[in-house]
Amino acid sequence: MAPAPDSSQREAARNLEIMKRLREVEEAILARAPEHDLEPSLDRIRAVMELAGDPQHTFPVIHVTGTNGKTTTARVVESVLREMGLTTGRFTSPHLHTMLERIAIGGRNIEAEKFLRAYDEVIDLVDLVDARSVAEGGPRMTYFEVLVAVAYAAFADAPVDVAIVEVGMGGSWDATNVADGTVSVITPIALDHQHFLGNTETDIALEKSGIIKADGIAVSALQADPAVSAILRDRAEEVGAQLAVEGEQFGIEAADVAVGGQAVSVRGLAATYEDLFLPFHGAHMAQNAAVAIAAVEAFLGGGEQPLDLEVLRAGLAAATSPGRLEVVRRSPTVLVDAAHNPAGARALRDGLNEAFTFTRLVGVIAILKDKDATEMLEVLEPVLDEVVVSRTTSPRAMRPNDLAEIARGVFGDSRVTVVEDLPDALDQAAALADQGGVGGGVLATGSVITAAEVRMLLGVTDA
Repeated sequence: MAPAPDSSQREAARNLEIMKRLREVEEAILARAPEHDLEPSLDRIRAVMELAGDPQHTFPVIHVTGTNGKTTTARVVESVLREMGLTTGRFTSPHLHTMLERIAIGGRNIEAEKFLRAYDEVIDLVDLVDARSVAEGGPRMTYFEVLVAVAYAAFADAPVDVAIVEVGMGGSWDATNVADGTVSVITPIALDHQHFLGNTETDIALEKSGIIKADGIAVSALQADPAVSAILRDRAEEVGAQLAVEGEQFGIEAADVAVGGQAVSVRGLAATYEDLFLPFHGAHMAQNAAVAIAAVEAFLGGGEQPLDLEVLRAGLAAATSPGRLEVVRRSPTVLVDAAHNPAGARALRDGLNEAFTFTRLVGVIAILKDKDATEMLEVLEPVLDEVVVSRTTSPRAMRPNDLAEIARGVFGDSRVTVVEDLPDALDQAAALADQGGVGGGVLATGSVITAAEVRMLLGVTDA
């Protein structure tokens, strides 16, 4: 007679079954229309939420939109609120390595079993709404819409004290907008996703302003275009929301480079907070932190109660933002950054100039074919000695030869190398960087996928 399995064997078998089911569910979600291929509407997600009992209304929400800086801002808000003793939910996108990164509870990626439980709660409702939509000539729910439904169900089940929710794209018709943000956060607005959001920054601002809700508080980063600021003010006035703007009600008072990040002083809505350590590089990251601090003040005390300084310091110091001007290897130094549009490239360039001194910096560049590669490369040209052009595994990736043609027009033939496969491109860039001695470095950028795949190649998969 075979011996009975011990508890460790039973646990291993159970975990194996969970992982198998998770792969099946991930494949089913991935089989849906991707987040960049959608039909703008809240009808489908709203129908699922109503059938589920509107779980998104069972907890307060801090809702984050903008073009760049959304994920970092959301993660800083979450870190500070967790340090204050709140149980947090966080929904961000896209992910670097695993779908589970998009939903975090208590600062940790959702456990596979809890993800599956929330998925099981909503999938029959999703199927019902799919069938109704298809019968009416519409699409099935998208990958992103299903994940939003899973996230809101998981947060209600936890339960969380507050959810920090990043939009996927836009604002008004983004699937996350079935929730009403107590606090709405708008990071800097620039051009991106024009085929969905509009061809001007004001068009995009109109769409993104839709997350500002009645009787709430909106916190806006400094906007480059005054017309964008005017649109946000108009929306806040229209719905009866308060509006706090960087440079007016709050902002960075001082910022200095420090080991591993920067030391900043921030004038918040209710107090000035000095000598804060921020473990991120670049003025854009300090701006994200200032916006996050104002958002926390707005949430906890309507912007009228100062935060505990030591708790704030601890929350900021503990914040992470993987894939954002992140050092993932030394000797040579390898940085990854998820910049995927010209505004992101400008922030990256300025952050490099502020925080790093390389004798030779080589770029590994892989960009998606629907992005403005020319302007991104023009922005980065002054800080890169050479570029190695490649591609990620994404089906949306620009062909290396096509990207190289653009790069040669910006850098000249002698500064551009084409390497089809990303692992080989990284090796080639490291060899070129070594020509700069101990001060040589590699920067891998162009998309979130580029940052993710280089991180993984170097054995860094925590996020």
